[in-house]
Amino acid sequence: MPVTTLTFLLFVSLTLLVYFTVPKRYQWVVLLLSSYLFYASAGSRLTVFLVFTTIVAYLAGILLAATKDRKKRKLIVSAALFVVFGLLAFLKYYNFAALGLNVLLAKISALSLPQFKILLPLGISFYIFQAAGYVIDIYRGKYPPERNPAKFALFVSFFPQVVQGPISRYDQLAQQLYSEHDLDYDRLKYGIQLMLWGYCKKIIIADRAAVLVNTVIDNFRQYPGSIVAVAVCFYCLQIYCDFSGGIDIVRGIAQTMGIDLIQNFRRPYFATSLADFWRRWHISLGEWMKEYLFYPLSLSKPFSRLGKKTRRLIKGKAGKIIPTSIVSFIVFFTIGIWHGANLKYIAFGIYNGVIISASIIISPPFARLLEKARINPQGRAWKVVQIIGTNIIVFFGRYFTRGASLRAALAMLRQTAFAFNARALAGGTIWTLGLSRQDFCLVLLGGIVLLFVGCLQEKGMAVRKTLEQKHWTLQWLVLMAVLLSLVWLGIYREGYIASEFIYQQY
Repeated sequence: MPVTTLTFLLFVSLTLLVYFTVPKRYQWVVLLLSSYLFYASAGSRLTVFLVFTTIVAYLAGILLAATKDRKKRKLIVSAALFVVFGLLAFLKYYNFAALGLNVLLAKISALSLPQFKILLPLGISFYIFQAAGYVIDIYRGKYPPERNPAKFALFVSFFPQVVQGPISRYDQLAQQLYSEHDLDYDRLKYGIQLMLWGYCKKIIIADRAAVLVNTVIDNFRQYPGSIVAVAVCFYCLQIYCDFSGGIDIVRGIAQTMGIDLIQNFRRPYFATSLADFWRRWHISLGEWMKEYLFYPLSLSKPFSRLGKKTRRLIKGKAGKIIPTSIVSFIVFFTIGIWHGANLKYIAFGIYNGVIISASIIISPPFARLLEKARINPQGRAWKVVQIIGTNIIVFFGRYFTRGASLRAALAMLRQTAFAFNARALAGGTIWTLGLSRQDFCLVLLGGIVLLFVGCLQEKGMAVRKTLEQKHWTLQWLVLMAVLLSLVWLGIYREGYIASEFIYQQY
């Protein structure tokens, strides 16, 4: 049941109708049934993995609450995390690992590891991370475990976020799911507005940009480096509109039900550093990694000992921040692997990890350099330079995530660097890449609109609340304009084919 189809909208509408019709104490039951029905529609047999993850995390929470012995508690949390992450590793990475090991085994013996036809369950990375975070929080004593297994099952499976997040915390989401909610006109209105904004980003911009991106990247050897660079620029716009648009849709659906999902994007292309970019992009994943990987590693005994050694060997601030930079590298290397079983994602993680780790180390001398050059690091001009530099770094990183393989990504980079051929941009090639001039201009116009809205939001303006303060006729005119644009330029345009969300594949 793709989120961009009429079937899904009818499903959401029916869920809302039942949700606000039944006695309020049963609203959470409606959400649970709807969530499992939605999940089963993507493949009923794959629901077993969702159920298994839920049972493991639920039992681990109950056992942790019933056990005071420190060693037993550590054994329980370790076992639970090993099982759920082991399941994720097998389903997502087994064939990739087996293929690599078979290459090595072929050189020393006749043995080989079997490979399986594995269909990756919908949203498995998201619900496993969510369940794992819950288990760790119970182990830390952050809150008591959920005793009702059905309610806990809802927390893990809540259907709006199961496709591509956000990865929610139990203490932020659970009580919202279990509480009683009245039908609130303002929340319904805001939710629908957010959904429409998300659908516009996905259907009008991302799915159009995808046509040009696929045409060029899938046949990149036929084009000069300048055209490849244009395709990667379009991909930067596509992946942002695709992912953030999908998040807006699911957050809007939840909002109509009286539930606030956490924000997952905060204008990442306005970031002033690569670290800042990742604090703004897929925020829930970054927060998860910080809370459950970065801090535990930073405070672990091995890194504490490493910190003491580096402070002793290297005087000044550099000695203190080297362990932090190493942990940052590990985190971003992990994020790269999280994206998928492919060498290109490992390279993507290394690329981001090296740059961010290096920036931590060189930041003190760089700050002194700016001071000597009399450059105000808080000034507007320097901020613009930082934003441009950050986007260039992000741009080159996208070669890895969009290339079909690591070899293809490196080949595209070589073409861009050594066979650019700027003349191709003015030679008419751009109009032969699958998009008409009208569609090409619409993608660019969409990017300008996003930039304008982003500038307003960066200045602190809440666009929806500002619109609400206007006369009701203007509000309805804007709403109808968005609806007509969505229908005319999106769903019912000639040749339109809805594409899957990019992060649905992760």
